[in-house]
Amino acid sequence: MSVETHPELTKNQALVFGSLSDAGGPLTAYAILDLLRDSGFRAPLQVYRALDKLVEYGMVHRLESLNAFVACSHKGCSGHGTAAFAICEKCGVVSEFTPDKAISLLREWTQSEGFQLSRTTIELRGTCRQCTMPM
Repeated sequence: MSVETHPELTKNQALVFGSLSDAGGPLTAYAILDLLRDSGFRAPLQVYRALDKLVEYGMVHRLESLNAFVACSHKGCSGHGTAAFAICEKCGVVSEFTPDKAISLLREWTQSEGFQLSRTTIELRGTCRQCTMPM
């Protein structure tokens, strides 16, 4: 997803999204603030407001276990409301993927329980292929 697909982004939102897109991995709000100080960001609240809107638009995901944010790597994330991530505990690589079977099972459960689902984030923690391969 790109800034061009959301022309209504404010300057701050575009800057925050750009910093996440360029990072190639998750960033905390304070790391984003440090990156954007030269662009006029002075307070964490500026970053958090921008992040809240970007999450709402489906352009950014919050990784709960890392207390960090990552730019969405899938088109249409805002439409399905589900994000899944594999997080390597050795090298820190975060891979976004769509676990269709798991999502289907979760939807079935929420419907059978009458639970009104608003958003789902699945985080798998472990070791990536690169880190498990022998040298």
